[in-house]
Amino acid sequence: MLTPGLPYPLGATPDARGINFALAAPHASRVELCLFDQAGHSEQQRLPLPACTDGVWHGRFPGAAAGLVYGYRVHGPWAPHDGQRFNPAKILLDPYAREIVGHYDGSDLFLGHLPGAPSQRDTRDNATVALKARVAADLGVSTVARPRVAAAERVIYELHVRGQTRRHPGVAPALQGTYAGLAEPAVLDHLQQLGVTTLSLMPVQHRADEERLLKMGLSNYWGYTTIGWFAPEARYWSGRPGTTPASEFRAMADAIHARGMELVIDVVYNHSAETDEFGPTLSMRGIDNALYYHLRPDDRARYENWTGCGNCLNFAEPRVVQLATDSLRHWVTELGADGFRFDLATVLARREGGAFDARAPFLAAVAQDPVLSRALLIAEPWDIGPGGYRVGEFPSGWLEWNDRFRDTQRSVWLRHGAGLGDFAHRFTASSGQFRHGGRAPTASVNFITAHDGFTLRDLVSYNERHNGANGEGNRDGSGNNLSRNCGVEGETDDPAVLEQRARMQRALLAALLLSQGTPMLLAGDEIGHTQQGNNNAYCQDNPTTWLDWDHADAGLQRYVAHLLALRREAAPLRSAHWWPGDTHPARPGLRWLCPEGSDMAPANWERDDRGALMVLFDAPPTEVAWLVLVHAGTDAVDFTLPPGRWTRRLASDDDGAPERPMAATERLQPGSLWLAHRVRGGDPGATLS
Repeated sequence: MLTPGLPYPLGATPDARGINFALAAPHASRVELCLFDQAGHSEQQRLPLPACTDGVWHGRFPGAAAGLVYGYRVHGPWAPHDGQRFNPAKILLDPYAREIVGHYDGSDLFLGHLPGAPSQRDTRDNATVALKARVAADLGVSTVARPRVAAAERVIYELHVRGQTRRHPGVAPALQGTYAGLAEPAVLDHLQQLGVTTLSLMPVQHRADEERLLKMGLSNYWGYTTIGWFAPEARYWSGRPGTTPASEFRAMADAIHARGMELVIDVVYNHSAETDEFGPTLSMRGIDNALYYHLRPDDRARYENWTGCGNCLNFAEPRVVQLATDSLRHWVTELGADGFRFDLATVLARREGGAFDARAPFLAAVAQDPVLSRALLIAEPWDIGPGGYRVGEFPSGWLEWNDRFRDTQRSVWLRHGAGLGDFAHRFTASSGQFRHGGRAPTASVNFITAHDGFTLRDLVSYNERHNGANGEGNRDGSGNNLSRNCGVEGETDDPAVLEQRARMQRALLAALLLSQGTPMLLAGDEIGHTQQGNNNAYCQDNPTTWLDWDHADAGLQRYVAHLLALRREAAPLRSAHWWPGDTHPARPGLRWLCPEGSDMAPANWERDDRGALMVLFDAPPTEVAWLVLVHAGTDAVDFTLPPGRWTRRLASDDDGAPERPMAATERLQPGSLWLAHRVRGGDPGATLS
């Protein structure tokens, strides 16, 4: 028998007196707690939750302990056109589940409606196959200190837990593709030696793959189909005795922290795995559909689809904001995350009716939260809904993915028409978008490649996407990649083509890692990973996406490590402050110079026949000055250096060349980026002849 218990906290909370259960379902007429055997196959008991307070159904199970497997049956009207989809024949997963038992297999038994008749309730019971929750034990307090990387020092590395280690020779086969595998010394050594400070994991919250993919024998490898916002994805758990997905994830976080690196996870709160009105009833759809989802005002049987994934969570509702913030705090305080990258974050800032608002309830809740306000917050600042592109419009304290940086650098270096003005704007952190509200240059997360699109190697190897393996007739993925195949589509053994591709990759990496802002590398770009031209490999859990460490490009790896070492040395290139537009004797200044050495004039910015300039981070004579020489044009150009004794530290077109003194005039070949410095105490009036 259940006692009334308490309406807070939501979820299943064990303590010395038993387990308190609480579920937000204000439109329900009755809620039953269903208890199962340990495997989650056999329903053992149904116990009505005895109390409802402010729309929260609750009850305490005296004497119960962690390990209990449970689900809910929620009663209420079946009225899809009024937004209600209650169906007590379907076991529902607690949105607050810390550990999930079972998996969604795409069968129609998970549907709340009759197959082929979406307006009628399906009365078949799915208790045997439904997803359930297991009450989790407390993990205790971690003893590993968390690093806090300064904004100007941060270098993000976006990776997939499985893909990073599935083929790693330094990871035991039993641990490959797991949280434990990512924590292995051989894996973290590589990242630390590279100069990465912040690991950004693609989604690790529990997911349910789309029915369409399951029928093709595929899965949503990327993981953007969340159904359990508190539970680590069990597919990345090694299954070692004495561990759980949560404990293994926390141990991985501790190992990352012990190396002085931050841990960010990619989170998906914009939609759920329940998809559109024809999708499965797994959790919130059956708990209180009208509460949790944005419904179409003209027909509440249909969902708003600003995500392209069938539904949108309704962040105009306080209970939805609470679900998200409660789960985020759980990942920080219990599981060890230091921050989050929010997929399609614009949805989270839409009010009732869909209007974007930078002061929306979720953003306000995060800003005042004593835990979340100190976390690293990164927005993907767009969705596909009306007015969904919002780069630069998130509030102070947020970083944002800057796709304009990506497109400009690709256009400049791969010759798709971007001008020097565009290059300069993006190179100095896109002030037009981010210099407002007290935001720093580091708010711009700069990237050339990300999980969504070509890898760096494929960017210079393919003109067209090659996504046939995805089963969508090569129609999925972007058709506008701003790529260049250097004369041959795909793999080749032509030395000239390979040399050109290598130079282009080095130039793009230099432009990324020497720019103002927060740089983000895509995992595998530093070792030459290819997806054979697939620019939307979301469903490819196979060698297409698993990094091939046995054939890693060691030279490119050394080059990236060298670039990041230079970034750490050259403080002006990673400033957390906006550069002034003029010079001052007492502080460094930024100047834009023509190849001839004079200041750039309006006519120089408008030239489209040369693609060459210099960026001078000037300094008083007793300080180090830095000079970036950019040549993205088609013909060799002579550069006249500013006064001083300059040493070349990097030449993207001459990889492996030693540092050397520079002459007063240097000739750069097309597609080159050089970095030089003027030594401390050097005579700014002296030049080499």
